Amino acid sequence: MTDSIGLMESSKRVVSTLLTIFQTRLELLSNEIEEERLRVRQMLFYGSIALFFFGLSIMLMTVFIVVLFWDSYRLPVLGGLAALFFLAGLLVWNSLQCAASERSKLFSSSLAELDEDRARLVSRS
Repeated sequence: MTDSIGLMESSKRVVSTLLTIFQTRLELLSNEIEEERLRVRQMLFYGSIALFFFGLSIMLMTVFIVVLFWDSYRLPVLGGLAALFFLAGLLVWNSLQCAASERSKLFSSSLAELDEDRARLVSRS
């Protein structure tokens, strides 16, 4: 009878330990999701402000150059600047596609911890 009570207590402790490990991993996963959400929000905020100022400076620089060459080379300057901006847009689009195709490191800590937990459980068996 004492063997079954000892086995029952041991089983309860194993289940309790497994539930604690699972809860800890879920909390870690939740923290990683929150950190990633905050990082993306901050990047979008800074990126949009930077785009606004870059756009404003490009527009003002274009007006300056066109006014500078207004009398003699107005149309070639406008065409050259349009081609330059188009090429810049293509380069940025290509960079965006490369960045979007990269694999995210989201949940890497959680996955590493789960691998360690699995290794520990297998080694105890």
